[in-house]
Amino acid sequence: MKTILFTLCLIVCSFTMQAQEPKAQPKTQLVEVSCGQCQFGMNDKKGCDLAVRIDGKSYFVDGTKLDDHGDAHAEDGFCSAVRKAEVIGEIKGNRFVVTYFKLLPLKK
Repeated sequence: MKTILFTLCLIVCSFTMQAQEPKAQPKTQLVEVSCGQCQFGMNDKKGCDLAVRIDGKSYFVDGTKLDDHGDAHAEDGFCSAVRKAEVIGEIKGNRFVVTYFKLLPLKK
């Protein structure tokens, strides 16, 4: 009887462990980033706002702002140049909600 109970317990534990798959880690993407209005031609709203371009489509960004990454109107700023960034986030509606953002240095 103990052997049957022990075997049954092993089987149940084995199925329980197999059913729990690890959660997938979010993937880092390399994207173009700039001012949506000045560089990406987005005219949905006035002023200057941070945007990313993914697969040729531009999205305004939620989770970080244009001025969080230096002077937007400097020579290498977002209103003057298209930069590269590593990001983690997701597209929700017509916006990109970022949870990780790392601006990459310009190549000289």
